[in-house]
Amino acid sequence: MRTRDIDAAAVQTLLAAAVAAPSIHNTQPWRFGLDAGNGSVEVRAAGRRLPMTDPDLRARHLSVGAAVFNLRVAAAHLGWVPVVRLLPAEADPELLATVHLAGAGGEGPPSLRWLYEAVERRHSSRMPFTGRPVPETIVTEMTAAARTQGARLEVPDIMGTRRLLRLTRAGEARNASHPGRTAEAHSCLTAPGTGSGYGIPVTAVGALDASGWMPMRDFTGRLPVPRLPALHFERHAQVALLWTARDRREDWLRAGQALQHVLLTATSYGVRTSILHQAMEWMDLRAAVAGAQQRCPQLLIRFGYGPEGGRTPRAAAYAASSPTPGAAVPGEGAASSG
Repeated sequence: MRTRDIDAAAVQTLLAAAVAAPSIHNTQPWRFGLDAGNGSVEVRAAGRRLPMTDPDLRARHLSVGAAVFNLRVAAAHLGWVPVVRLLPAEADPELLATVHLAGAGGEGPPSLRWLYEAVERRHSSRMPFTGRPVPETIVTEMTAAARTQGARLEVPDIMGTRRLLRLTRAGEARNASHPGRTAEAHSCLTAPGTGSGYGIPVTAVGALDASGWMPMRDFTGRLPVPRLPALHFERHAQVALLWTARDRREDWLRAGQALQHVLLTATSYGVRTSILHQAMEWMDLRAAVAGAQQRCPQLLIRFGYGPEGGRTPRAAAYAASSPTPGAAVPGEGAASSG
């Protein structure tokens, strides 16, 4: 059975999809290496960019896991069967995953291939939603998507939703009053046209809820920068809690893949999403989210119908290592939201 060549065009498609994944504060904490000899892509961690917001690197692993899932989707689109190994080398802790591009005779896994068109269309929407409920059939598919990646997606009732949003608001309030975390968030803001490829452009930070009900992250604080006026967000929000049974590094990577599978599934049906992570950044609040249940909360997903989210920049993707001479092929990341 003939396998597709790993040429420059294929590498471009793979890397453009990978870097379109969401990452905390659009830090894009990943680097990619191509081993054309055995047909695999190495996915490595890149730097410690948010020491106060993400001290245990959990959010970094979630971000990298989302990029790994996008790699899998692009590989299936190109006709390969992507085989993933998480944390494949104990002696190399920065190597978080390898994605082997197995031959499939031009027929990649259909369960992933159909999501490819949603990769570039998925943008975080930091604007009010209409409040129109997402049909149960779509929510069921989102829930199933998380389960296939080794995580769980729980959609709470009205009282449960209020509790989760209350804890998220508490996390946002703490972040806003913490000088170190505020400075870290401000450092992620970028001016239009700077060309850094990282961070959140001032024009894409979104609006805050005029009522204070919906805890959208405030990147600007008291900075004298242009911002949208406060708007009234949906009162009957739909949120889903993504969690895992354990809380190891490999669980974080699986949760990141589950997150992206859920987001792409939602996007394919025209459902908008945004990520609420604030409560997970404080140990006691994260424990409160878990409650009495034996589960490890990873993040909260807000979903519904509304305007498409704005794009945020992507840095150029490149191969960080190349065991095979000449195999490293740089590619520009597609611009999409974080």
